[in-house]
Amino acid sequence: MSGTFLPSRLRVAGRAATWVLAGLLLAILVSFTWVGVRAALAYQHLERIQNSAASTIAAVTSSTSEAVPEVARLASDAAAAHDLTSDPLFGLAEHAPWVGPQLGAFASISKASDELLSDSLLPLVTAAQDLPFDTLKPVGGRIDTAGLSSLAVPARDAAVTSIDAAHSVNSIDRAPLLGVVAAAVDKADDSFTQISSAIDALSRTSQILPEMLGSDRPRDYLVLVQNNAEWRSLGGITGTAILLHTDNGTVSLRDTQSATSLVRDLSDPIVELPDEVVSIYGTRPARYFHNLTQIPDFTLDGPIAQAMYQAKTGVSVDGVIAVDPVVLAYLLNATGPISLPSGDILTAENAVQFLLNGVYLRYSDPAAQDAVFAGAAGAVFQGLLNGQGSSTSLIEAFARSSAERRLLLWSSDTDEQAVINGTSIAGQLPQSDPRTARFGVYLNDGTGSKMSYYVEPTVSLQWGTCRSGGKEDRRSLDLQVALTNNAPPDAANYLPEYITGGGANGTAPGNVKVIGNLYVPAGFDIVSMSKDDGGPIPQAELEGHRVLTFETELAPGSSTRISVTVRATPGTIDAEALVTPTSDAQLSPVVPASC
Repeated sequence: MSGTFLPSRLRVAGRAATWVLAGLLLAILVSFTWVGVRAALAYQHLERIQNSAASTIAAVTSSTSEAVPEVARLASDAAAAHDLTSDPLFGLAEHAPWVGPQLGAFASISKASDELLSDSLLPLVTAAQDLPFDTLKPVGGRIDTAGLSSLAVPARDAAVTSIDAAHSVNSIDRAPLLGVVAAAVDKADDSFTQISSAIDALSRTSQILPEMLGSDRPRDYLVLVQNNAEWRSLGGITGTAILLHTDNGTVSLRDTQSATSLVRDLSDPIVELPDEVVSIYGTRPARYFHNLTQIPDFTLDGPIAQAMYQAKTGVSVDGVIAVDPVVLAYLLNATGPISLPSGDILTAENAVQFLLNGVYLRYSDPAAQDAVFAGAAGAVFQGLLNGQGSSTSLIEAFARSSAERRLLLWSSDTDEQAVINGTSIAGQLPQSDPRTARFGVYLNDGTGSKMSYYVEPTVSLQWGTCRSGGKEDRRSLDLQVALTNNAPPDAANYLPEYITGGGANGTAPGNVKVIGNLYVPAGFDIVSMSKDDGGPIPQAELEGHRVLTFETELAPGSSTRISVTVRATPGTIDAEALVTPTSDAQLSPVVPASC
């Protein structure tokens, strides 16, 4: 009623404001409808990528020429999803409360998918389509490296792009995301990391493998076979050393030495170790070939092995490679069963048990044991060089071995080592980054026996709190290490003295002594630490890491637990613990924890 007496200009202005407001509401509704439709269409493209990714990657590893159309189709879907989520209206909607961060995460994944598939993987498989993976399999002991060399440049370019794409997904802020969207981002993060890591590995391999195989000059490499039945930080004692010779792609086995023979006349350290290393490990790693990998840094262990081998044989090797019986089992899964000089048949199923336990139950003479180990490692490598197994299965075996840090490599060539550094095969101390903190859990046998075969380590990482309200603070992180001696109750009588140690080093037969070193990421404060038996946990420093050392003795059937709580640096939301690889392939040497 009162509106009737308003001046006409005000009535006109009021009607205009109403129409403007209605227009704005309609524009907003249309805009969100537009954004919603485009998001739904983009989701369909990304879903097709997700559903086909596994089969496409499998096709890439089996036949690059047949995989090109598959990757091109996925790249087309990724480009469409990126186009649908990159228009100005979609970008404006990303600033809206609540729904904006969800759309932003969706747009980031679409853009990264386009970069990964269109700009990285598709050019790479196109460049590799004339290079069948079978050309990488040895034929008559020779590997043709010409094709791999031709991939060096495209693989390097693809690696740079894929790493950038993975980083963009990894950098998405998870705090404002809803559960479903956050889970999708986490899944995409894992996938992008795996694919970019695989492309990066191919890039590095194409850069150094041809030279390692003697494309420029003959090379010699020392292969160390670690024995996980007697723990050392990076796996186990070095029981056998094999000399591998390469020349223009031809690979041959030249010599085999036992660790005992290599240090028979060595009394003083072969090299001078850094004071920080000596304060934790003493000089034994530089005096005993068995102890090479006690230092959990293969960039130190490799040169020590090189010096020891040269002192004994006069041969200066160009690099050092470490493997363990689990790696041999993975290779046997590719090559099939292999006959040993002893008459035994080594298979993927029995290799670990036979080499790390069965040999000691059957042979009491260490010389006979060494002969079996040398024969087994030599037979597996010879089968590999003879071209047994498919290229795809061999690539899978090496990839898994590398990811589990069971395959390590050091090169005396500084340029080649620069390519290796930072990868899992480099075997370096845990390297943290602003997002991920990496711990080290390294275990060493103190019994002087083969009882580590019976010890089960269980490592867990758990955040005390996660981010709250989108803000990051110095949250707590709990590291727990449980050790259980699973040896039979009558181990002292049932197991031979060579396995139990016979009490020679002060540990009762059947018991096992473990000496562990826990590496805390640089910048992390230790809040608390404890051991079930209440014993001391001395501390030291090594390359910026706080190193906690513990010692425990376990009777058959007994367990102990070591707990450490630290305060994380701001910005850290992921964590990993790198654990000594054991004889149990089911126990992952990488234990993750995410907030």
